[in-house]
Amino acid sequence: KPPILTEQKGRSVTMDCNIEKDYAVVSWYKQIPNAAPQFVLRYYHSHSAPVYGDGFTSSRFTSKAQSNIDYQLIISNVDVDDSAVYYCGTWDSTNEGVS
Repeated sequence: KPPILTEQKGRSVTMDCNIEKDYAVVSWYKQIPNAAPQFVLRYYHSHSAPVYGDGFTSSRFTSKAQSNIDYQLIISNVDVDDSAVYYCGTWDSTNEGVS
């Protein structure tokens, strides 16, 4: 949320994500029409710095955690090329057999 964001070039935008369960990690993806999603970053609630995907840097993309279930993706100095659908996601490791 919000479902649609409009911002002027050069400004910052913030997107919110509630993952509903306490997994303490969120991944963000960017998808433009007719293309596969691109991995933007992964953010661990207990870590201070995200892990970035190719082409995404800390100078423009970052994440924050308001809690273990509420996360934000912040894009600074937005440009036309940032126009896309952004997804957040996590995973349930309960049945993976690892700790």
